[in-house]
Amino acid sequence: MTDQARGPGFATLALHAGAPPESLSGSEFLLGPSATSAFEDIGPATALLGLEGFGTTFGASIHPATAALEERIAALEGGTAALAVASGQAARFLVFHMLLQPGDELLTGSRRYGPQQIDSAGKSLGWKTTRGDPADPESFAAALSSRTKAIFIESFPYPGGGIADIAAIAEIAKGARVPLIVDNTLATPYLLRPLEHGADIVIHSAATFLAGQDCAAGGIIVDGGTFDWQSDTRFPLLSAPCPDYGGVTFAETFGNFAFALACRVFGLNRLGPALPPFNSFLVFAGIETLALRMQRHSENALRVAEYLAQHKSIGPVAYPGLPEDTAHRLAKRYCPQGAGAILTCQMTGGYEAAETFLQGLRLFSPLTDSGIANGGGAVRSRASHPAATTHRHLSDADKTAAGVEPGLVRLSIGLEDISDILADLDQALASA
Repeated sequence: MTDQARGPGFATLALHAGAPPESLSGSEFLLGPSATSAFEDIGPATALLGLEGFGTTFGASIHPATAALEERIAALEGGTAALAVASGQAARFLVFHMLLQPGDELLTGSRRYGPQQIDSAGKSLGWKTTRGDPADPESFAAALSSRTKAIFIESFPYPGGGIADIAAIAEIAKGARVPLIVDNTLATPYLLRPLEHGADIVIHSAATFLAGQDCAAGGIIVDGGTFDWQSDTRFPLLSAPCPDYGGVTFAETFGNFAFALACRVFGLNRLGPALPPFNSFLVFAGIETLALRMQRHSENALRVAEYLAQHKSIGPVAYPGLPEDTAHRLAKRYCPQGAGAILTCQMTGGYEAAETFLQGLRLFSPLTDSGIANGGGAVRSRASHPAATTHRHLSDADKTAAGVEPGLVRLSIGLEDISDILADLDQALASA
């Protein structure tokens, strides 16, 4: 097979997908002052509003930067279409909004970021959440019910140091005839492409590794084009005629990108979480170096995990790149190019030792809350204490179920020289 027959590689797509060939940098094409699009005549606008053309309507951005970003992410994830929105939380909400009605259940991984959004906010909308352990796919089968409408997991479950068995959970989802949604924020499509392992929908918080700089919030929804919405009456926004658009049935009319378009029409256009064009440009530009950055993140993180695993002040270290790690088998299967930037470790001195350790760091940036980058993801090294920040309001039992012990420290390893990273860890551990 020739390279041309195989198609462009990841690094090539990261540089060229969604960008016009006549522009060397894409900046002239992508940057502009307006969040909306101007049309030379009324015809194109009428076509968009009537779903005879494609784009974002009703004041949400159809700026070239956003369109290019959507095309680039869809290409990198191997999806049929993508939708860019204001944040990763917005991406999650729009997906759930499309699928769930009052009384429905969402089966989620017990280890995930932002439990309050799904559990608490979902409850006010009449959604119930049930849980399965990402390390035990059969727990998802046991948690299914007649009200389950979707399964949602993270490819690298929060707080880090693990990998979900996506293919096994995808088989369970297919058996139950429900879509599998995978948050691929921490892995990125460079390390892992969930659609290739049976997922139906992929979402991202774009402010993390995609952009790489903590400079712009954003969220992405990628439609895999694999779920049969048309024959499933449990999803009326997709399978039933829509009176607002002349009785069109989205699944029948738009086929394998119906979900992405429905999220645009019923979610983005009606609820309004549009991504500013400049944010789109920043994420789009950041993706150009994604392959190189994820290689360096993974190399540095493995060195840090090896160092911490031998330190007397550190208990268990969770990083799938370590040969002795329980998730190493899954890492070799799902992400052979590297296990990413995120790892966790247990301080033998517990909660107080974790706090002292974080206060002693000089190169690492301690995070006092989740931050724009989900507690990590930028080019600079970060450290956080989940029990004191993202999960502090949960009960002790819920913290344990989420994998958050009192002395757990979460590290996002950046792109600094590895000698400097290790030196900072060493001096902070000496005082912990």
